[in-house]
Amino acid sequence: MNYEQSTMIQMSKHEIISCDRCGDRIECKANSYTKCQCSVVPLTINEVQYISENYDGCMCAKCLLELQGEYKEIMA
Repeated sequence: MNYEQSTMIQMSKHEIISCDRCGDRIECKANSYTKCQCSVVPLTINEVQYISENYDGCMCAKCLLELQGEYKEIMA
Protein backbone atom coordinates (compact mmCIF):
# COMPACT_ATOMS: atom_id res chain seq x y z
CA MET A 1 0.00 0.00 0.00
CA ASN A 2 1.43 3.37 -0.96
CA TYR A 3 1.23 6.62 1.04
CA GLU A 4 -1.74 7.96 -0.95
CA GLN A 5 -3.80 4.80 -0.36
CA SER A 6 -2.86 4.76 3.32
CA THR A 7 -3.87 8.41 3.72
CA MET A 8 -7.19 7.83 1.93
CA ILE A 9 -8.00 4.89 4.23
CA GLN A 10 -7.12 6.88 7.34
CA MET A 11 -9.24 9.87 6.24
CA SER A 12 -12.21 7.69 5.33
CA LYS A 13 -14.93 6.96 7.85
CA HIS A 14 -15.94 3.92 5.82
CA GLU A 15 -14.20 0.91 4.35
CA ILE A 16 -12.28 1.28 1.08
CA ILE A 17 -12.94 -1.78 -1.06
CA SER A 18 -12.60 -2.90 -4.66
CA CYS A 19 -15.62 -3.02 -6.93
CA ASP A 20 -16.51 -6.69 -7.39
CA ARG A 21 -16.84 -6.19 -11.15
CA CYS A 22 -14.20 -3.72 -12.36
CA GLY A 23 -11.82 -3.59 -9.40
CA ASP A 24 -11.93 0.20 -8.98
CA ARG A 25 -11.47 1.38 -5.40
CA ILE A 26 -14.70 2.63 -3.82
CA GLU A 27 -15.72 3.83 -0.39
CA CYS A 28 -18.32 1.41 0.95
CA LYS A 29 -20.89 3.09 3.18
CA ALA A 30 -23.03 0.06 3.97
CA ASN A 31 -23.83 1.52 7.39
CA SER A 32 -24.97 4.77 5.73
CA TYR A 33 -26.54 3.32 2.62
CA THR A 34 -28.34 6.50 1.58
CA LYS A 35 -24.97 8.27 1.41
CA CYS A 36 -23.23 5.47 -0.53
CA GLN A 37 -22.40 6.07 -4.19
CA CYS A 38 -24.22 2.87 -5.18
CA SER A 39 -27.53 4.22 -3.86
CA VAL A 40 -27.76 6.64 -6.80
CA VAL A 41 -28.65 3.68 -9.06
CA PRO A 42 -32.30 2.74 -8.50
CA LEU A 43 -32.59 -0.99 -9.19
CA THR A 44 -35.74 -3.07 -9.46
CA ILE A 45 -36.01 -6.33 -7.55
CA ASN A 46 -35.45 -8.24 -10.80
CA GLU A 47 -32.31 -6.21 -11.58
CA VAL A 48 -30.94 -6.85 -8.09
CA GLN A 49 -31.60 -10.57 -8.53
CA TYR A 50 -29.88 -10.59 -11.95
CA ILE A 51 -26.82 -8.83 -10.53
CA SER A 52 -26.65 -10.99 -7.40
CA GLU A 53 -26.68 -14.15 -9.53
CA ASN A 54 -23.36 -13.06 -11.03
CA TYR A 55 -21.64 -11.03 -8.29
CA ASP A 56 -21.36 -11.28 -4.51
CA GLY A 57 -19.74 -8.05 -3.39
CA CYS A 58 -20.28 -4.32 -3.60
CA MET A 59 -20.01 -2.50 -6.90
CA CYS A 60 -19.40 1.02 -8.08
CA ALA A 61 -22.29 3.02 -9.52
CA LYS A 62 -20.78 2.82 -13.01
CA CYS A 63 -20.87 -0.99 -12.99
CA LEU A 64 -24.37 -1.06 -11.52
CA LEU A 65 -25.59 1.19 -14.34
CA GLU A 66 -23.90 -1.01 -16.94
CA LEU A 67 -25.41 -4.17 -15.48
CA GLN A 68 -28.81 -2.51 -15.29
CA GLY A 69 -28.51 -1.72 -19.01
CA GLU A 70 -27.37 -5.27 -19.74
CA TYR A 71 -30.39 -6.67 -17.92
CA LYS A 72 -32.75 -4.37 -19.82
CA GLU A 73 -31.23 -5.49 -23.15
CA ILE A 74 -31.68 -9.15 -22.24
CA MET A 75 -35.30 -8.57 -21.25
CA ALA A 76 -36.13 -6.53 -24.37
